[in-house]
Amino acid sequence: MHKKLFIPGPVDVRPEVLKAMGTPMIGHRTKDATELQKSVSQKLQKVFHTENPILLSTTSGTGLMEGSIRSLTAKRAVVFSVGAFGDRWAELSESNNVPTDLVRSEWGQPTTPEMVDKYLSTGKYDVFTITHNETSTSVMNPMEAIAEVKAKYPDVLWLVDSVSAMGGAKLEVDKLGIDVCITSTQKALGLPPGMSICSVTTKALKHGEQVKYRGSYLDLLQLYEYVEKKPYQYPSTPSLSHMFALDYQLNYILNEEGLENRYSRHLKMAEITRAWAKKHFDTFAAEGYQSVTLTNVANTKGISVKDLIARVGERGYLLANGYGDMKEKTFRIAHMADTTIEELQEYLMVLEEEIAKLKS
Repeated sequence: MHKKLFIPGPVDVRPEVLKAMGTPMIGHRTKDATELQKSVSQKLQKVFHTENPILLSTTSGTGLMEGSIRSLTAKRAVVFSVGAFGDRWAELSESNNVPTDLVRSEWGQPTTPEMVDKYLSTGKYDVFTITHNETSTSVMNPMEAIAEVKAKYPDVLWLVDSVSAMGGAKLEVDKLGIDVCITSTQKALGLPPGMSICSVTTKALKHGEQVKYRGSYLDLLQLYEYVEKKPYQYPSTPSLSHMFALDYQLNYILNEEGLENRYSRHLKMAEITRAWAKKHFDTFAAEGYQSVTLTNVANTKGISVKDLIARVGERGYLLANGYGDMKEKTFRIAHMADTTIEELQEYLMVLEEEIAKLKS
């Protein structure tokens, strides 16, 4: 039995998208492949609200996180973390011998503009990273306010992890001055896992020329140079299956649902889920900094999250427990990609019924 996914990725994928993924293969050096990759890239620019180049990578989002911080840090990076995936960026940096300072917020709390200003004002850093939407805590950082601080330091590159938000929450990359913005296919975009995407400024690429050891497969400069030299082609064999599916899904997002309607649906689902969480438990993320693509529910009643997962599983749904040490302290409800409001309401009703049985 397929369980309906309400976990923060991978998400349920529309049958039409899965069918597009099964499109027969073409030669990856053909004109048809070039046109496919061009179509995907141009549509992604609209989703990212950017005129910057788009780069595609047959990796998870972690791949481009590693590639960006290694390729572009010439002096020192400061990683601002609000959870497990912020910490991951610091771990990737350390394992690539990139000088890095890690600045953690208490889980559930955001990175504040004041924190960013404090570190950037030292002049020690040429790169800083922000997690737009932290999957482990459901904290969504105040990107507009951070952008105002970033504007004071035009020579410092801003790298953003928007893996669990892009396509569900509006992030105007160019307006905010983001140098590298990363996402992947298996979350709010509504595709299977296996491909990551980033926008990158030419300023960032120029800065990266100072970095001698940028790696190879995930070197952003090498990817960009190849795409420029042979337009919309890549140095290594790409996942054409993902591109077929992504091209199809982007048509749906842009032309059928519409970006603004998609953002509104995600916000509405977030509001419904937060209200449900506060009625029965509480929300984990600080007020004003809550994600629009997933909600981390604080287990204030001390129920067995493990048992709840098993119970809803028997009814055909998959629930995500808390991340890491929060395994039994919270549980996470995703409301992203192509999930409808009606599907979410039905799921919350099932959760409510099973929670009542656990408490009786």
